[in-house]
Amino acid sequence: MSSWLHALFDLLAPRRCVACGQRLTQAESFLCSSCLLQMPLTHFVEDAYDNAMARAFWLRLPIERAAALFYYEPGNEVAQLVKDIKYRGNRELGIYAGRMLAETFAPYGFFDGIDGLVPVPLARKRERERGFNQSDLIVRGMASVVGLPVMDDVVARIVYQQSQTHLSYVERNDNVEGAFRLMDGARIAGLHLLLVDDVVTTGATCIACGQELVKAEGVKLSVASLGFTRR
Repeated sequence: MSSWLHALFDLLAPRRCVACGQRLTQAESFLCSSCLLQMPLTHFVEDAYDNAMARAFWLRLPIERAAALFYYEPGNEVAQLVKDIKYRGNRELGIYAGRMLAETFAPYGFFDGIDGLVPVPLARKRERERGFNQSDLIVRGMASVVGLPVMDDVVARIVYQQSQTHLSYVERNDNVEGAFRLMDGARIAGLHLLLVDDVVTTGATCIACGQELVKAEGVKLSVASLGFTRR
């Protein structure tokens, strides 16, 4: 679209920052420069083998590396971004967030040796209600940057009890126990997969999903997420 059409459209329907609501400039997408600067980077990717998120999986799920892009805290800019994706159906924002994650992680070699991207699946009923899986949107954005295949059908969520949001550490683990099923172990045998979620808090969901994936022979796992909840 030509620049004058962009300007006309922006005049008639100005785009707003999803975090603060301020009007975006033509050079900005979804988030204003001010909010982008305030979003708290974890820097986990600088040591993806030993950081707070990676340690959440130690002794619970064998992983190669793990990193989240931002710290997630209720009400912060990252929370607003996730809310806009999940509850306001902003699919383009989900893809944009995935691209942002991949562009940040790639220079550190985070995707080296990865064979495929696996979004943490939603239960079919939940996905029908929402119309999409937010982790899948993030993965699609990542794939557009790093060119890795999306493997969204190798594991399925067969049980959905309730949202994890307000559950305790123990309740989160109980809530996802037996919730996933490996669907195509032969297809992923011997591969190094990157399991992707929107936000990791205790790691319970990724652990339950990952435990199914490692049932396939020779599978190696790494984990990435947009947000990580500080504890």
